[in-house]
This record gives sequence, structure tokens and C-alpha cells, in this order.
Amino acid sequence: MVKGKILVSGCLCGKKVRYDGKDAACLDPRFVRWMREGRLVGICPEVAGGFSVPREPCEKAGDTVVDKFGHDFTAKYKAGADKALALARKYGAAVAILKQNSPSCGSLYIYDGTFSGIKKRGEGVTAELLRKNGIKVFGEDQLQEVEKEIEQN
Repeated sequence: MVKGKILVSGCLCGKKVRYDGKDAACLDPRFVRWMREGRLVGICPEVAGGFSVPREPCEKAGDTVVDKFGHDFTAKYKAGADKALALARKYGAAVAILKQNSPSCGSLYIYDGTFSGIKKRGEGVTAELLRKNGIKVFGEDQLQEVEKEIEQN
């Protein structure tokens, strides 16, 4: 069993923190059980980085994160990622479950930066920072892998 908590995107916990003011509540029985057991620690890196709800959607274009008008919000994304890493360290989280496709949290896929709805392989700012610091990052569509990881530890 994982000794520490599992860091998760706040929107997956039902918090209305997404750019559009909605949540992306994960109703998978495993996720719900982990939440009920108090194993999950939620954070929205974008809100932690200073964004309001709602906000303009952003996409990662290379090493920068921009909105559809070309405004560069990379610094806020990095600030939120730093806060997510600090929270993971505080709670001893060795595993994170983050929202796929997000410029912060996407762990396998993100939008391609053209605001055309096209996704590409890649990871968001927070997912990348967590991985570089030894935290295993999964998307909400990889809970079977998370369960295996939890059982191994």
C-alpha cells in the first residue's frame, strides 16, 4: 500500500475549478473508494498558480502556455506546478492522478497549441515537473495502472 497520499487534480475530485467553471469528477469506483478512505489530496495547479474560475482556455505550445490570443501564461503554470510539487512532498505522495489533455495536468496527451481541438502526445507543466521529481504520474483513464502501483508499494 502506498505510504503517502495520492496527489490528484482538483477537478477530478468534483471541484469546479476547470477553465470553464466545471468539474471533471471521476466516478470510477476505485477513485471513489480512495477518496472515501482519505487517500487523495486534491489541487488545481492552475488555480494554485493564480488563475481565476472561469478563465480563457490555454494550450501548451512548445515550452510556453498561451491563450488563444497569444498571451503567455507560462509563469502562472510553473507557479502552480511548484505548488503541486510542494503539496506532494508535504504528504509523501509518490503517485499522482492528473486530468488528461490539460496544459497543466495532461500526462499522456495535451492539446497541440493551435486551439483546433487536436491532441498530441505530450505532458502538461505540472505532470512534467512531478515526473522529473520522481512522482509517478497517471491520467484518470489509467486507474488500473494506479491500482497496480499502489499494490506494489
